[in-house]
Amino acid sequence: MTAENSYILNVRNLQVDINTKNATSPLIQDISFGIKKGEVLGLVGESGCGKTATSMAILQLLNRQNMCVSGSVTLHDRELIGLQDKQMRMIRGKDIAFIMQNPMNAFTPVFTIGHQFIETIQVHTSFSKKQAKELAIEMMASINLPEPAKLLKRFPFQLSGGMLQRVMIAMAACMQPAVIIADEPTTALDLHSQLLVLRLLEDIRSKYGTSILLISHDLGVISEMADHVIVMQNGQITESANVLQLFDHPQHAYTKKLLRTRPSLYSKKQPYPYMM
Repeated sequence: MTAENSYILNVRNLQVDINTKNATSPLIQDISFGIKKGEVLGLVGESGCGKTATSMAILQLLNRQNMCVSGSVTLHDRELIGLQDKQMRMIRGKDIAFIMQNPMNAFTPVFTIGHQFIETIQVHTSFSKKQAKELAIEMMASINLPEPAKLLKRFPFQLSGGMLQRVMIAMAACMQPAVIIADEPTTALDLHSQLLVLRLLEDIRSKYGTSILLISHDLGVISEMADHVIVMQNGQITESANVLQLFDHPQHAYTKKLLRTRPSLYSKKQPYPYMM
């Protein structure tokens, strides 16, 4: 088996162009990378460099009216570029899950958590409503959410951001997807909730062998969670390396700049709190 064939998610020559009235501008420029089974791939770069656009292109969530996506994105060797919306909806949530930066954006405010959780399960399985509810409760209990049966009856606005993010992780994990794309999953959370979310992602990776594309501006999180790191600048990949190599021996000037500006919250001798 070649290295390329060992990738669960394989992105090759991905290009995203924005079409305007007067011109076409590149947003993502010819990027390539792959994620192996059970691997955490960190994607870093400053705001506006194209990290989120990359994840949205993989998930086929970009507006097709003003954005053109080309290249190849395969999941288990199945090409995703060019699939119809109905086909992608069957893949999203089941084979590839998405954890958003702001958990409030992931839920419809007028429906209960239970309604949305159960509906997600039923879309991708032949479960009855009762079976789907039991699975939802089981998944929420497995990540130590308190009183999951009661949580299902609540509306999104009745939960804190940290609780909602954990519910979203439970929803993402319940189908045991091959890949989870986590786009800045800790940004809007307090420190305690950040550590809980990161621990949950690590547990899912360990339990199910799920591959994770972890998008984050927090280099401390990337250094502890990721196996491999790619650095983006202006829609292009400037460096790709093993996490230890990248942090200890960065090659590109932009990577060195990022590492110089990262906050030093923890000393090298002190373990990251969530790993304790």
